[in-house]
Amino acid sequence: MARKKQYNEQVVIEKAMALFWRNGYENTSVRMLEKEMGINQFSIYASFGNKQGVFLESIKCYRKQIRQITDILENGKNGIKDIKDYFFNFLEFSKENACYKGCLVTNTVSELKSEENPLIMKELLFFSNEIKQLFVRSLKQNDYEEVLIDKKANFLMNSLLGLSIASKVYNTKELEEIIEMTFLNN
Repeated sequence: MARKKQYNEQVVIEKAMALFWRNGYENTSVRMLEKEMGINQFSIYASFGNKQGVFLESIKCYRKQIRQITDILENGKNGIKDIKDYFFNFLEFSKENACYKGCLVTNTVSELKSEENPLIMKELLFFSNEIKQLFVRSLKQNDYEEVLIDKKANFLMNSLLGLSIASKVYNTKELEEIIEMTFLNN
């Protein structure tokens, strides 16, 4: 007879997500996951396969958490203003969830080499592309030339990634000024 899990999978994944967010993927060992998640190595392997499996579940958890602000953008009707609001909401989300440790996705993309972790990179790029498509959708609500929409969306994605990294070192006022400058001529 199979043993029943003695833990809540959602809770342990949230703990793992926080650990990956704090330390990065490469600097997080299975032993550290054991300690943080409060479950043994056997349970980690039985439930998630390996460290990569835990991380992929952590990314899914992160996506669910950030959904609260992506839903606002997705349902917006104010074009570029909605994207600007998303930047401010993202800043608040980062502040509330990780004490200005940037974005879990951005941190991981900057840390990993795609050829070494293709499955993880695929998931991270899928997530980033979802955000970009929300930007494209919002930009189409304004009177931008069609040929510029994708370029503007790429610029805004780059700006968001930069904001994520900047959130590790700059204070709130400086970060808000960065957002204002990003949208000054849009």
